[in-house]
Amino acid sequence: MCRSIHVLFNLDPPVTAEEIEAAALQYVRKVSGVTRPTAANEEAFAAAVRAVAEATTTLLQSLVTKAPPRDREVEAAKARARAAKRYARA
Repeated sequence: MCRSIHVLFNLDPPVTAEEIEAAALQYVRKVSGVTRPTAANEEAFAAAVRAVAEATTTLLQSLVTKAPPRDREVEAAKARARAAKRYARA
């Protein structure tokens, strides 16, 4: 999975439309293998990002959980610790 895409479900504060859009963009970039589409592919690329963002929004609104929301700061600290371990010089 692309490391730039983060878990968006059950966060406190809740996920924003901008975060969903950013995740959709990263997903489409990863799947297509293209960071910036050519002019000929720009419309298809943008349509794909919109479709993925809409599907993600629908999914997140449909999911239910009994777990308490995860604190963004705690999750960010865990991610930094994993990154430090992963990229530590041996």
